[in-house]
Amino acid sequence: MLRLHRWAHWLHLRKVPLLPKLLCALLYLVTNSKIPAECRIGAGSYLAHGGVGVVINRDSDIGERVSIGQGVTIGGSFGSAAPTIGSDVWISAGARVLGGITIGNNVIIGANAVVIRSVPDDCIVAGVPARVIRQLAPGSLDTLSGVIRDC
Repeated sequence: MLRLHRWAHWLHLRKVPLLPKLLCALLYLVTNSKIPAECRIGAGSYLAHGGVGVVINRDSDIGERVSIGQGVTIGGSFGSAAPTIGSDVWISAGARVLGGITIGNNVIIGANAVVIRSVPDDCIVAGVPARVIRQLAPGSLDTLSGVIRDC
């Protein structure tokens, strides 16, 4: 499904009118996800389980190799800036990442967590509001296979 977004983003960057919005509308019809052409999603990132119910703010910047679970919201909070997500991040189902915060590299966000503060590199966060529950060894998370190599 991110292929549709990548095409829409590519067309948006080249200032092609209407077609990016049509591709985003098609993505919405197929997955019930709101992923605007304006947001940047890095290479190797993917939507788990087809990305059903994912909402991403148009100003969000998402790094490489990010796994986004179903029902995830990445957006501003009451008019604030959009989040910046680092690389090698696993965002579990139902998580909310809200406000102008930064999520570091090599991070796992637990299911249904509500992240309202910036998160450092190399950790696992969970809860409402989310807090660090474990530190990870640098570079230990492989988001493509879902393996933590320091266990």
